[in-house]
Amino acid sequence: MKQRASKTVVIVGGGLTAGLIARQLTAKGCEVLVLERGGDHSKGPESSLPNQRDELRWAVRQGLIQDWSRETYTLRHQHNQTALPVRWMESFLPGQGLGGAGNHWNGHLWRWAEYDPQLRSHYERRYGKQAIPADMPLQDWGVTYAEMEPYHDLFEKLFGVSGQAGNIDGKKLPGGNPFEAPRSGPYPQAPLHVLESGLVFKQACDKLGYHAFPQAAANSSGAYTNPDGQKLGQCQYCGHCERFICEANAKGSPQVLLYPMLRQRKSFEVRLNTQVLGLRYDAQGKRATAVHCLDLLTGEEYEQPAEVIVLAAFTMSNAQLLLHSKIGTPYDPVSNTGVVGKNFCYQVNTGVDLFFKDKWFNPFLASGSTQILIDDFNNDNFDHTGLGFLGGGTIQAYQFSGRPIKGRRVPDGTPRWGTAWKQANADWYAHSMSLGVEGSCYPHRGNYLSLDPTYRDVYGRPLVRMTFDFRANEQKMAQFVSGKMMEIARHCGADKVGSLQGLVVPFDSRIYQTTHIVGGTIMGETPHDSVVSPHLQHWDAHNLFVVGASVYPHNSGYNPTGPLAALALRLGDDLLRYLQAPGRL
Repeated sequence: MKQRASKTVVIVGGGLTAGLIARQLTAKGCEVLVLERGGDHSKGPESSLPNQRDELRWAVRQGLIQDWSRETYTLRHQHNQTALPVRWMESFLPGQGLGGAGNHWNGHLWRWAEYDPQLRSHYERRYGKQAIPADMPLQDWGVTYAEMEPYHDLFEKLFGVSGQAGNIDGKKLPGGNPFEAPRSGPYPQAPLHVLESGLVFKQACDKLGYHAFPQAAANSSGAYTNPDGQKLGQCQYCGHCERFICEANAKGSPQVLLYPMLRQRKSFEVRLNTQVLGLRYDAQGKRATAVHCLDLLTGEEYEQPAEVIVLAAFTMSNAQLLLHSKIGTPYDPVSNTGVVGKNFCYQVNTGVDLFFKDKWFNPFLASGSTQILIDDFNNDNFDHTGLGFLGGGTIQAYQFSGRPIKGRRVPDGTPRWGTAWKQANADWYAHSMSLGVEGSCYPHRGNYLSLDPTYRDVYGRPLVRMTFDFRANEQKMAQFVSGKMMEIARHCGADKVGSLQGLVVPFDSRIYQTTHIVGGTIMGETPHDSVVSPHLQHWDAHNLFVVGASVYPHNSGYNPTGPLAALALRLGDDLLRYLQAPGRL
């Protein structure tokens, strides 16, 4: 097989983390090559009117998402079951193309709780070791929030985040999240407008003594220029964020803020339409030597050698490449040995619809992050003594879009079709809102990723097999936090409160829940319990690094983007040190 000229750093995947790592490296003149399986969306119909507003093409038919006819996953709920292929994935949505899922995200941005990176130690100190079930392999990450805080701050400035700080250097500020980790400064932009749904929710929370605040967002509340000179326009509240590229350049995304700038740097190169099939691994020398690539336009296969290789693909792809390339020991839930594929976690979602005869909610007046929420019942922000579960979730009033295909709410008892259904849509379209829970998902010994022994993708590789279900801890947590949400719903003054849209068990891949899946290549302090070190360096290959949500040992009640970005920026700086003196960081 042909070998191309060696590069200094090769990054697999052209999404958010790849762009942030490349920013740090190329600023110092380091040679970086990014390999991306998709194309460039910046000049396509997905980025300009009127085609950008095509709900059928982008939202329903998933025009920006991984092609499920070429690469999908198999699913089972227990390790002793036979997995079957998911023919159309709706549950979570990996991106395809330069910028990845960071182009079609909603823009919610969180710094996780200050104790999240030391979650096991935190729970043991507060509740004792016996509080953590034997089948819940929680572990500390090996890093602290304080180490990551400067990188959180940098990322928020780079992406022009809009928000209201609640804790600056330990001082609590009115209007922000009183539970948030201490920040070194405010958000770079003011928060987004509060909509009618948010006002209704906040009033109910105030009555109950809860602490409502606006979602921090990578939706730009004003015109903004970031430290690299890249510009954002002001959000138009058009309701086309999630599953769409922003036609107004008002959403912080890699396509807008990273790759145009990187392409101007001489040491940066990106190869589009390049499918990475695997890695070449020297087990004796404990190093990855090259990336096995397929040019999707010409059909040419080749090897791309590199001094450093970084896996910065989607959660599933990072795990697949390590398993397929036989780098690290696959996890076995029966013997409880191995690490690759371990701690696969998703997220808990529940919701309820509210209907008001005399209130007007303009459903088209929305951004991806126009929501007001509370953190009172998230993670360990409340006392878990005697509750029988760990973790929690945010509770929010959200209004993301009023698009005609998916943006429909009708009261319980409405027929599913016909004249009465049409009339209910007309009656309630502008007079309804929703509340939702976005909850944590802690690892379970029986939830993991592996390679399917039967089914293969279009390239002949075994599909990633998900063994996953929502276990007892998450079911109990969802019931508790959903109860708090229903309490708030009853205080909102609605004429009709819908039934609880509860956690679906067993896990159903046909229902969108979030794209917030984590784990499989987890970080930790020893090779015994993790795939990568606290510096994201593979324990079995000192020049191989893994970044992204796949390194999280658990999932919080927030989306994963904030810590993911902070870790990526820190890795860029770590790689500069590694290149000066290769070896164990």
